[in-house]
Amino acid sequence: MSKSPDNPVTMAELDAALPAILAAPSDRGTIHLLCARPKPNARTFPQSLTLTRAAGVVGDFEMARPWLELPDGSPDPRIQVSIMPWQVLHLAWRDRDRVPHPGDNIAVDMNLTEANLPAGTLLSLGTAVLRVSDVPNDGCVKWKVRCGRAAYDWITAPAHLPLRLRGLFCSVEHDGVVDLGGTLSVIT
Repeated sequence: MSKSPDNPVTMAELDAALPAILAAPSDRGTIHLLCARPKPNARTFPQSLTLTRAAGVVGDFEMARPWLELPDGSPDPRIQVSIMPWQVLHLAWRDRDRVPHPGDNIAVDMNLTEANLPAGTLLSLGTAVLRVSDVPNDGCVKWKVRCGRAAYDWITAPAHLPLRLRGLFCSVEHDGVVDLGGTLSVIT
C-alpha cells in the first residue's frame, strides 16, 4: 500500500511553480533522475537505463503486466517509457524516505507540453530514440495517494491536461542506453 506524504504540496505552491515549469527548455533538457520498477512498488535509481523496442525499459516490470494492451493482449508499445517534468516531480514528491517514487522512468528538465512535443515527435536520449505517444498520462489513484489531492487535482484540471504536467509516454523506436545527467533532445 502506498503511503501518503505528511506534508503534501499545496495548490498555491503548484500554481506558483507553473510559470517556471512551462519555461523549461523546449528542445533539449537534462535528465535528473532515472527509475526502473523491478516489481510493483519497488524502485531502483540506476545511473543508466537500457531501452529496447522489445522490452521498453529493461528491468522494469511494466511491460510484463501493462495497464494498456493491444487487441491481441500484448503490451501496447505506446506506454513503454514514461517521462515527467523534473520540476513537477521535485515539487510534488515529498517525504521521499517514506513515500514511493511515482514510478516514471525518466525525469527531465524540459517542456513536455502537447504544443511543444506533439504526438509523433522523435526524441533522442543517449543512444536511444523514442516517439512521443498519443496516450495521455493523466495520473492515477497512486499519484493522488503519493503526492496528495492538490497535486492530483492540479494535473487533471482540464486546462492543464495539454500541459502534460504528469508527463508523457513514449515508444522505443531505436534501442539504446540513456545515462543520468545526459540530455533528452528533440530530433528535428
